Amino acid sequence: MNAPQSYIDTHFERFREELFTLLRIPSVSTASEHKGDVRRAAEFLRERFAEAGLEHITIYETPGHPIVYGDWLHAGADKPTVLVYGHYDVQPAEPLELWETPPFEPTVRGGDVYARGASDDKGQAYTHVKAIEAWLKTQGSIPVNVKIILEGEEEIGSPNLVPFLESHTDLLACDMVLISDTSMFAPEVPSITYGLRGLAYMQVEVQGANRDLHSGIYGGAVGNPINALAEIIARLKTADGKVAIPGFYDDVKELTPDERAEYAKLPFDEAAYKAALGLADVTGEAGYSTLERASARPTLDVNGIWGGYQGEGAKTVLPAKAGAKISMRLVPDQDPHTIEELFIRHVESLAPEGVTVKVHGHHGGPPAITRLDFPGMKAAAQAFSDVYGKEPLFTREGGSIPIVGAFKRVLGVDSILMGFGLNSDAIHAPNEKFSLKDYHRGIKTSAAFFARLAQQPAG
Repeated sequence: MNAPQSYIDTHFERFREELFTLLRIPSVSTASEHKGDVRRAAEFLRERFAEAGLEHITIYETPGHPIVYGDWLHAGADKPTVLVYGHYDVQPAEPLELWETPPFEPTVRGGDVYARGASDDKGQAYTHVKAIEAWLKTQGSIPVNVKIILEGEEEIGSPNLVPFLESHTDLLACDMVLISDTSMFAPEVPSITYGLRGLAYMQVEVQGANRDLHSGIYGGAVGNPINALAEIIARLKTADGKVAIPGFYDDVKELTPDERAEYAKLPFDEAAYKAALGLADVTGEAGYSTLERASARPTLDVNGIWGGYQGEGAKTVLPAKAGAKISMRLVPDQDPHTIEELFIRHVESLAPEGVTVKVHGHHGGPPAITRLDFPGMKAAAQAFSDVYGKEPLFTREGGSIPIVGAFKRVLGVDSILMGFGLNSDAIHAPNEKFSLKDYHRGIKTSAAFFARLAQQPAG
């Protein structure tokens, strides 16, 4: 393993400049005027795949932006196959006036490179391309079989990736997926995300009279949709922070003692957390810590609410309509379709007399979790320890990465979320950055992962 690591150190300046070249390409997938730039980024990656020594390199066309594929499959049938996934498209850079330096001109300040896509996900995804190169240039082989796909539509919801997975299951067959599109818990605190919450997103619409009414003439005699909506929302949760929908917790997989012990190891400063948010206190489900509530327990939150007069001054109106958007974050083994049905049934049962309630789902996705004793998880932990010199911590994230659930559903495999970014990297915001030190260590950790995985017993 020393030769690939030495190669990475020796060639890191070139690796850095290659990343900067990729960052200069404004591969904004949501903007039609950048379609050619997205293509240019795909072509750049195809060339780098070839230089690294990958085989069967192909740019697969989709109805949208292309998917770049390559592989090296000579480790043998007795060795695991890893599918590396990442994305090369980026968010729009606007608002441009808030960037301290141009978003598509990589600028180094304080050991970080500032550019759109630096952390999300060009810098993180490119670590694996360079780790593959280090193995093939020094050893002529990789200890495990490797496939890699980099897509150009993640920032617009990956509309064509799942169809691609479904139509290329043989091509993409693997034992696990390796993804670097998450964050470490804190600087110098290597960590592995082993769980993601799922999502069920709902809309509630309350209809009263056939038009807005004068509250003096009709108030007290007809139903008020805003009052009805407020009553419904108030009854969706209990005073101790639990969701009050019957059956909501039936399939919830409780945290194990080992998982709670991992949470206790995380260097979390609750006072600083509250201060950063301008809060006097935190709230949530009784019996759980702030971190557990925010990433490992299911939730229900109102994301938007509307109805009635909201202009300047007063208008004594009794509105005809009101509505709310409500999201529920889900944990293993909750099913978003089941939760959606339970939510609809419960909300309809709460509808007061005098109004009509309609409920429908917007979108959702399943939660995902990888067991801590999974061979890929063990290899990732050993690789972080090899490079960072300390044992990584294990975390769960409160958000969702839908593609992780898709890999599980379509390919039947778990994902290893081995992130090198930080929550402070300002992804999706002006002045996005990525630590060059962690870019360097990320390449070395990826290279170490391939070696450590080859040493793991099957299971």
